[in-house]
Amino acid sequence: MKVVVTANGAGLDAPTTPIFGRCPSYVFVDTETMEVESVNNPAMNAAGGAGIQAAQFVVERGAQAVISGNMGPNAFNVIQAAGVPLYLFDGGTVRQAVEAHKEGQLSTSDGASGPAHAGMGMGRGMGRGMGMGRRAGGALPQTPPPSSTATVGPALSREEEIADLKDMAGGLRKQLTEVMERLDRLEKGE
Repeated sequence: MKVVVTANGAGLDAPTTPIFGRCPSYVFVDTETMEVESVNNPAMNAAGGAGIQAAQFVVERGAQAVISGNMGPNAFNVIQAAGVPLYLFDGGTVRQAVEAHKEGQLSTSDGASGPAHAGMGMGRGMGRGMGMGRRAGGALPQTPPPSSTATVGPALSREEEIADLKDMAGGLRKQLTEVMERLDRLEKGE
């Protein structure tokens, strides 16, 4: 069976992430052979509809099951329509997620496990899948940016990688500005 796991990197030892639509990477694993293909999420920085685009992407790549922590209703509708089950996993490595799946330890979800736009970061436009959303307890997740070297398949050209990195840097600058402004307002008691 070909499963896909939402991850913060490439390979079986990559940490998983509970975010589906804007996760940095998808790790596709053949549960029989443990053959792995890691792919950067093409919908991670989408202006809108990231969950739907991500769900279509993993279905088109042949995923027969999805292992993630959260999935919004729009993405869930896409995978459900394709007959792909969602298995819930709350943390660890891709290898641990796949082993838990193989041992029947993961529960399936019969509906969306997260609210719409959950990966957007508390509904203030700060998220964009870059690690600004808060987990239970208020801690910021440790989400490293995806590396273009994590992708298995055609490599980006130098110019494409530069353009992607500039786009990412621009988004990070904007997020930092928003965070600093919010922090300033909170410290002033506004």
